[in-house]
Amino acid sequence: MRYAVITFGCRVNQADSLGFEEDLLARGAVPAEPAAADVVIVNTCSVTATADQGARQTIRRVARDNPKARIVVTGCYATRRPEELRALTNVAAVVSNDNKPDMLSLVRGVRLQPDLQKDQSTADRFGDGEGSCGAAIEPGVAGRTAFTLRVQTGCAEPCSYCIIPTTRGTPRSVPIADVQREVARVAAAGFKEIALTGVHLGSYGRDLSPTVSLIDLLRALEHPAPSTEHPAPLFRLSSLEPMDCPREIVDLIASSERFAPHFHLPLQHASNRLLQAMRRPYTIEHYATLVGGIRARIPNASIGSDIIVGFPGETGEDFEQLCAYLERSPLTHIHVFPYSDRPGTDAAAMRDKVPGAVVRERGRRIREIGQRLTTRFRQSQLGTTHRALTLEDGSVAVTGNYLKVRIPPGHARNDWVEVRILSERSGELLGG
Repeated sequence: MRYAVITFGCRVNQADSLGFEEDLLARGAVPAEPAAADVVIVNTCSVTATADQGARQTIRRVARDNPKARIVVTGCYATRRPEELRALTNVAAVVSNDNKPDMLSLVRGVRLQPDLQKDQSTADRFGDGEGSCGAAIEPGVAGRTAFTLRVQTGCAEPCSYCIIPTTRGTPRSVPIADVQREVARVAAAGFKEIALTGVHLGSYGRDLSPTVSLIDLLRALEHPAPSTEHPAPLFRLSSLEPMDCPREIVDLIASSERFAPHFHLPLQHASNRLLQAMRRPYTIEHYATLVGGIRARIPNASIGSDIIVGFPGETGEDFEQLCAYLERSPLTHIHVFPYSDRPGTDAAAMRDKVPGAVVRERGRRIREIGQRLTTRFRQSQLGTTHRALTLEDGSVAVTGNYLKVRIPPGHARNDWVEVRILSERSGELLGG
């Protein structure tokens, strides 16, 4: 069987899709382009209306280019609006996030092996789809050199604009011992970098008994068991909410070579009035102190953020406050999300909606600010030296602080190299 996996959205979806690929490869399936695949899995996002639209367009394009393909749709959009997706041409199955462990039975028409069925061992440990099947996955599968490992899923935060708690369920964490075993397996397969991810990563361990925390997990991963035969990988944290990034985590990342100096801390807005309306449990003052402290503690750190523009009730004054903070902030890159109603959220029922043309213009301005922040950070890194992991054909490497650098040929993929950032040309960093 030839298969293709198309993934939208967050690192959690990326981790789930990597698990699909691993399971399929272990059973003899062969990767192919969507136009030539027998089965195409589309792992959807539903964080915005644009994400929904992108998934529908992709499904229609696959059906048009490959009329014989069986399309299996999963992810958050599939969980939120399954009937919309079942109505599309060539969609053979729609699988909710909770039923992701049963994916292969739908793809191949056979039951999964007992250890992969949706039972206590898989559903509780890896929630909605990721897990270890013992397959011989290696760097380069699905085009990924780093391995994305989901250690938590689900969210209980009541953000007024977000539908994800209803599509991902309540928080569930993978016990530390299970994470350690999976890390050892992935390292043995040759992966040298692992991205730790979760729907609400900062809530890690609160649901376990006894209760643990994210810092407990990170400290356990910093010191692998003495019997470990393979080199310890570099860990990179995915998105952390500002209230979930205490000094202990910053200090650990600053002092340990095992963790990349890379933070992603969603701000969403710089107006405390709008943060309150969004039900974000922090203030702009708290956020500014947090990222300012990271910059002081780790001068070369990459610090990314998410911003929502056009939230209901956002005034011109609110928006200018956002622009002013971002311009002076130590952030290095920004993801901009134009607000769109998600039916079922409290924000969808709010008044004072911002006109679409205004939302688009505000998004454009924030993206311009983001580009200036990125340019400023990249220029500040000229002349610095970093350990970096090679990608693709070995002529590109990614540093711990999340810079992609073009380097001279002569390296294989998935090699650690020392890179000195020499110059920037046509938007590309050049190193030697």
